[in-house]
Amino acid sequence: MPADFHRIASGRPAAGSTSFEAQVLPYLDAAYNLARWLARDDADAQDVVQEAMLRAFRYFDSFRGGDARVWLLAIVRNTFYSLRMKVPPDGMQETFDDDAHAVVDEQPTPEARMLIALDVGALQKALENLPHPLRETIVLRELEECSYKEIASITGQKIGTVMSRLARARERLRAELTRHSTEVRRHDVQ
Repeated sequence: MPADFHRIASGRPAAGSTSFEAQVLPYLDAAYNLARWLARDDADAQDVVQEAMLRAFRYFDSFRGGDARVWLLAIVRNTFYSLRMKVPPDGMQETFDDDAHAVVDEQPTPEARMLIALDVGALQKALENLPHPLRETIVLRELEECSYKEIASITGQKIGTVMSRLARARERLRAELTRHSTEVRRHDVQ
């Protein structure tokens, strides 16, 4: 991938693109992870990350230092929402394919694997059912391990709003997973 940025940099000094590679590219996985949870689709997430990386590269001169990860994740988030406004709402709302993203562990027994898959599937489904503001907040906090201050910077919200959204997201996840757990126990054969 670095060669692509050198090609795009037509006319920029090599030192600038080297600095970009050193400061921003290490966070490419985090950018994709956030885009994947926001877009709910691999192809859309790849498009968002590609556009976000181009924007980040184009405006890297305006980066004033600080945390490059937070800066990049803010660009990914803003790119997602700006691209989403251009596409009809159903364009990025495909169902999540549990089979393509199932956790596979060869060590446990088939019964244990089934229970693990149920738990992971339930968590993924519960995350998918959260509204965008709650989902992005909990993904940034729990999956990307961003601080409240970093999340506030990325989303453009006040820290109190971030904390409130995080509390509501956790409560909704807890309620959904508790409901799912009760349904599973009800269907167990004794």
